Amino acid sequence: MSTPEIGTTGSESSLGTPVAVPTSAGGGRGPAIGTPVAVVTGAGRGIGAATVRALLADGWSVLAIDRAADDPDLPYPMATAAELAEVVAEGRALTGTPDRIHACHTDVRDPGAIEAAVAAAQRRWGRVDAGIACAGVIAGGVPLWEMPEAQQRAVLDINLGGVISLARAVIPALLAQPEPRSGRFLAVASAAATRGLPMLAAYCAAKAGVAGLIRALAVELGGTGITANAVSPGSTDTPILAESARLYDLAGPTAFAAQQPVGRLLDPGEVAAALAFLASPAAGGITGAVVPVDGGLAL
Repeated sequence: MSTPEIGTTGSESSLGTPVAVPTSAGGGRGPAIGTPVAVVTGAGRGIGAATVRALLADGWSVLAIDRAADDPDLPYPMATAAELAEVVAEGRALTGTPDRIHACHTDVRDPGAIEAAVAAAQRRWGRVDAGIACAGVIAGGVPLWEMPEAQQRAVLDINLGGVISLARAVIPALLAQPEPRSGRFLAVASAAATRGLPMLAAYCAAKAGVAGLIRALAVELGGTGITANAVSPGSTDTPILAESARLYDLAGPTAFAAQQPVGRLLDPGEVAAALAFLASPAAGGITGAVVPVDGGLAL
């Protein structure tokens, strides 16, 4: 099993090294008992980074997970270690403490590493209350039968397999919480889950899989106090949308704005706000939902 290191600065973490569980300045293990803890994947930029910020603003502690390195199977840049470190630095400035956010450089395609990261978060803060799967990539631009197999595998393994890996790792941690529980498992689906987007067949399949997974998990978790939900973003101003524009030979991502009734691209913070609500106690009556945050795109 690969073991991720949780760095204290948001930059020194890797696979294959012993877990370092940082302590607070006073020698303790972070915030007082009772502070909710979330594990967020895809935290280096886009919706994942915005979700980290929203949770911190709402009083959560966060383990921010990202590969933070380029993928040789994908034709555009991934989030960098510097971007993930900046998310951590911004979070610490927001909270006024180094204790409520730590970074972990981990690939969601490595189930053992994700399990180790969740276990490290439990040791660090004594609990895990939510797992939020935001890691995602896009590739295509050609019909499915012409798509390189390595790209197809990356899209399916990250966008769907990564959500499954987090679910398998974090749900036992949520179930380990004493009753009455209020755990949350959340994921980012897409308007592509219900639309046939040409030259993005693998992406559509993966996101439809996320929606189906969430519905099944909601039933499996029935009666436990743990809910499972997803958001379904429309065209959101992220690197994935910029890559989509390139795949479609468009001038830029703003070309997608006209397809949404709101007449603009969404900001990642708008999607993150929905995820933060679904993670909150106020959303305890919602489970198995795929909530559109799409500017009306699905209408």
